[in-house]
Amino acid sequence: MKKRGTLFLAVLLTAILVLAGCGGTDSSKSGSNGKEEKDTFKVGLEAGYAPFNWSQKDDSNGAVKISGSSEYAGGYDVEIAKRIADGLGKELVIVKTEWDGLVPALTSGKIDAIIAGMSPTEERKKTIDFSDNYYKSNLVMVVKKGSKYEGAKSINDFKGAKVTAQLNTFHYSVIDQIEGVKKATAMDNFPAMRVALQSGIIDGYVSERPEAVSASAANENFVMVEFEDGFKTSEDDTAIAVGLKKGSGLTDKINEILSGISEEEQTSIMDEAIKNQPAAE
Repeated sequence: MKKRGTLFLAVLLTAILVLAGCGGTDSSKSGSNGKEEKDTFKVGLEAGYAPFNWSQKDDSNGAVKISGSSEYAGGYDVEIAKRIADGLGKELVIVKTEWDGLVPALTSGKIDAIIAGMSPTEERKKTIDFSDNYYKSNLVMVVKKGSKYEGAKSINDFKGAKVTAQLNTFHYSVIDQIEGVKKATAMDNFPAMRVALQSGIIDGYVSERPEAVSASAANENFVMVEFEDGFKTSEDDTAIAVGLKKGSGLTDKINEILSGISEEEQTSIMDEAIKNQPAAE
């Protein structure tokens, strides 16, 4: 009797441990996945459009680790993303993505939002939704110091100039407003345009004011040209908003968070981003 009782208890104990182990494993796995989906806010950006966003080697000045990389992302967009993530009660995850890949990454669910200096143009609104604006800026030109275009007052002072802008942006389309311009091939990113300008391949590139301030701060050979007679644009073209999936449940909450950031605070955050940008891209 004693031997049979001992054997029964041993079998029972083994069964309990196996069941507990299986249950624990399933619960842990489910909980881990659920937490990942619920608690992260995955934001896509280029990390190459200072002062809106850039990459750096450490977490100085509040930079955030780039997912799957040893680098960190900083800049105005990152600071706005941090505010939104905090307001949503989620952990911010930065996903470095090429400009052309941002909308596909959003629509496929690889990211939850685009916070990348993106303007809510009518064309983009056909594919994705946008939050309220979180910045507004004017279009300018970046040229080399000492060039004949440095003192330009009108966009038509660039007649005959070789001018470009970033691929698949409205910046590139407005070049057509310059009479007699030599429209150069669009480029993938701003670092490439800065190299082209420095080397003389182009005479200037179209940009938003913060990027132009950033460029001239990073390179003493660059000058920002602001126009008295500038490009004709719509309000959406010069505004910047958060890109979201069509029908996203995050839109209203993000708008609520953005409404708590005043224009004065936006300017302050941008000024700080310009000050903190890396010396060279």
